[in-house]
Amino acid sequence: MTTGSRLVRRVAPALAVVAVCLPSCGPAGNESPRTAAEPSANQGGDQTVAPSALATQAAIHLTDVTADSGLDAVMTSGSLPSQQILEVKGGGLALIDFDNDGDFDLFMPNGASLADPEGGPGARLFENLGGLRFRDVTAASGIAHHRWSYGTATGDVDGDGRDDLFIACFGPDVLLRNLGDGRFEDISERAGIGGAGWSTGAAFGDVDGDGDLDLYVARYVVFDPAKPPSPTIFRSLPVMAGPMGLEAAPDTLWINNGDGTFTDASERSGVHAPDPSYGLNVAILDLTGDGSADILVANDSRANFLFRGRGDGSFEEVGEASGIATNMEGLEQATMGIAIADVDGNGRPDVFTTNFSSDTNTLHLNLDGRFFDDRTQQYGLGAVSRPYLGWACAFADLDLDGDEDLLVFDGHVYPQASREAMDSDYEQPPLLFARDGKRFRKVEATEAGAWLAERHRDRTAVFADLDDDGDVDVVVGELNGPLRILRNDAAGASAGSWLRVRLDDPGTPGNRHGIGATIDCIAGSAEQRRWLWGGGPFQSTTAPEAHFGLPSGTERVDVVVTWPNGQVQRVDGVAAGAPLVVRREAAASP
Repeated sequence: MTTGSRLVRRVAPALAVVAVCLPSCGPAGNESPRTAAEPSANQGGDQTVAPSALATQAAIHLTDVTADSGLDAVMTSGSLPSQQILEVKGGGLALIDFDNDGDFDLFMPNGASLADPEGGPGARLFENLGGLRFRDVTAASGIAHHRWSYGTATGDVDGDGRDDLFIACFGPDVLLRNLGDGRFEDISERAGIGGAGWSTGAAFGDVDGDGDLDLYVARYVVFDPAKPPSPTIFRSLPVMAGPMGLEAAPDTLWINNGDGTFTDASERSGVHAPDPSYGLNVAILDLTGDGSADILVANDSRANFLFRGRGDGSFEEVGEASGIATNMEGLEQATMGIAIADVDGNGRPDVFTTNFSSDTNTLHLNLDGRFFDDRTQQYGLGAVSRPYLGWACAFADLDLDGDEDLLVFDGHVYPQASREAMDSDYEQPPLLFARDGKRFRKVEATEAGAWLAERHRDRTAVFADLDDDGDVDVVVGELNGPLRILRNDAAGASAGSWLRVRLDDPGTPGNRHGIGATIDCIAGSAEQRRWLWGGGPFQSTTAPEAHFGLPSGTERVDVVVTWPNGQVQRVDGVAAGAPLVVRREAAASP
């Protein structure tokens, strides 16, 4: 049943609760996920077999169930209509199992106003009650955070087995330690996380290979609400100024000292070697295939950064040399969202990014770990995106047919925007693309549901199986609008055409979820691959799990995990349609 390093012995499903400590799974919410010791549902991405070999035509259908969810929150970001650039980015969202009950809860850092950047309505924490029902537990959690906030990241900073929360702010950033009893405490000063400025996206990842989670924080511009810049002219219309013409703020790399405190390594690591460039979003994973974590930074209106990790916490910026810094024409883009998937089936992580209107979103294929090639047009993702200003995006097998689809949330920054004036409206619908052979096909609202035709000022989103029924649901954050939750109604969920995989590494308490790992799902000759990466769709955090849709009729699959240290574990004969927890064996060698 194992190859490479030996996997934990199989145990009967009845023993999984004791071994895994994840109490609920499946539609009924009363069965336990299996451990690495036992077979479980299949998982996958697109590894060595092209997606066209897996795909079958299936419907994607999501339903807005916000009204019955208990998610009663507005993502504040200044006023409407927006007057200054500080108001237009919106905030982030994080999925975090803060109570360790096996499902993902939801955190929203929230914003404030130009008149009082320190006195916003406050962050919100929602407990997942199951069945896409949530309860506001902010007051009980002790989180009393009212500073204007943008991105958020989750990770266990002190290795105590509980995920903590980082908040990227306009003003000093904040680190909240999870006390384990439903409460959080602000340890920003104790941890050494400080400094003023405007932070946007953030991501945890083990960039120096020592087993704990370091932190990269993207920063945007130098901005004084008391002295905002004068409006500028865009296509004959007066609009808010920035970012061009404003001073860019340098990003920060915080190295974890192993005890929940951090050291600023921005200079010695090499991430300050290039000039500051209006950072908005971050992804940490091994993009170059050398076994070390790399850092991809999405910059607004300037070339994107790719910091190639050397494995010791130092980096070389190779964005331009690798081809990922710009589009195929060598033009800098205004990049917001980041999505990761193996689109062409060569086993390497490809990168999709969202960009400003009148430009295209961009798909960079990872050719060999050294070079990336813009194949946006080839995959049908170019011209269709020009009227849209894209933000959060993600690859996910929404229809459970064995390949990953693509969902993009949109909305302009200029309230004056219209098709007549700017070729782009202010409020915009999402873009949904179903994988159709070797291309992506734009899905219409008549196929996927009314939510796809609704126009919003969307900014962020998070994706996970929030109701434990086997398919991926979505929570969306809108600029000065209510949170929305979209329930996935994939037909294959009840048929067991899925696998959800989480990792447990008790020997590495600082990275127990295995952030930086690669997970393969093998069903016969069809292979899929996923990455557990630091960062998220936009100023948000991806859930630390891999979700796979499976071709119809799949009963069992094999799962292979490559841990961040290079160790390989394999579980054969995993049953489809159930969660799996793979626990790393300390005795196994890389």
